[in-house]
Amino acid sequence: MPRQGKAHGTIPAPWDAFLHDVDGALSSSVEVHCLGAFVLGVLWGLPRPTADVDFIAIRPPSSVEALLAVAGPESEIAKRRGLYFQFITIAEYPADYATRLMSLAPGELNRLVLMVLEVHDIVLAKLARNSPKDRADVEFLARKGLLSEATLRSRFEEEMRPHSLNPERLAVTLELWLEEFLGDGVR
Repeated sequence: MPRQGKAHGTIPAPWDAFLHDVDGALSSSVEVHCLGAFVLGVLWGLPRPTADVDFIAIRPPSSVEALLAVAGPESEIAKRRGLYFQFITIAEYPADYATRLMSLAPGELNRLVLMVLEVHDIVLAKLARNSPKDRADVEFLARKGLLSEATLRSRFEEEMRPHSLNPERLAVTLELWLEEFLGDGVR
């Protein structure tokens, strides 16, 4: 599967110690596809705090239980560090997101491979929930100049609309976000 490349930035405290603990506790290598506030904070400086690393896929798929035993919400590491991994099982995101994954912290960890969704894919994954936090995250990214209206529209039409359970609702939300956050005078 092609990769876009390496994600910029370094993993800040307290995440660095947590991820090294998880890496050391894993008995085999896993590749985790991450999104959410953790990714937005590490890569683009989102100031909203979070205690979890949200992920939508893991390779090999059979390793989800092992990762959650080591670093899920009830794990010893989570209790000690106050941070944890959370498997997101109900989500809608672009079908081809995996072709654009970026490696976070390549070479820093031995068994734990963190792959992060590209910023437009993260935004599109927020459409279905459309919570106040999601809208604030999208506004933050738009104000930083990280979003392209054309990219959001094309990925939605090509990779989400055909697979969505409620494409019209998502389309309305996307249009509202584009008008509110990428309209004239936003930046």
